[in-house]
Amino acid sequence: MSTKRRRRVSRRGSVDALPFVERLLGGRITFGALIEAIRRGEEATQAEFASRLGVTKSHLCDIEKGRKVVSPERAAQFAQLLGYSSDQFVRLALQDAVDRAGLHYTVQVTGA
Repeated sequence: MSTKRRRRVSRRGSVDALPFVERLLGGRITFGALIEAIRRGEEATQAEFASRLGVTKSHLCDIEKGRKVVSPERAAQFAQLLGYSSDQFVRLALQDAVDRAGLHYTVQVTGA
């Protein structure tokens, strides 16, 4: 097995890791799963991360577990607070809302 890994680079020069993560998970990643992965990657507690995002620990837990859907505006705010591009955060928040509504659509977001 080769140790080389191909990296897909977006137009803005950042690595687009979501397709890779979705292949690992065997399906779509949710907004909550993304937030939890970032938090765990930073080795932050829910309390620490919630404080950084300006939400309660219980609200963050609900987001991570998919019990709460985040608005596109809040997703963009979270991206900014965490230092990420908002495109994928907004896309995942919208996809969660579409999925929760039982609609079989795939959301695509392009920045203006």
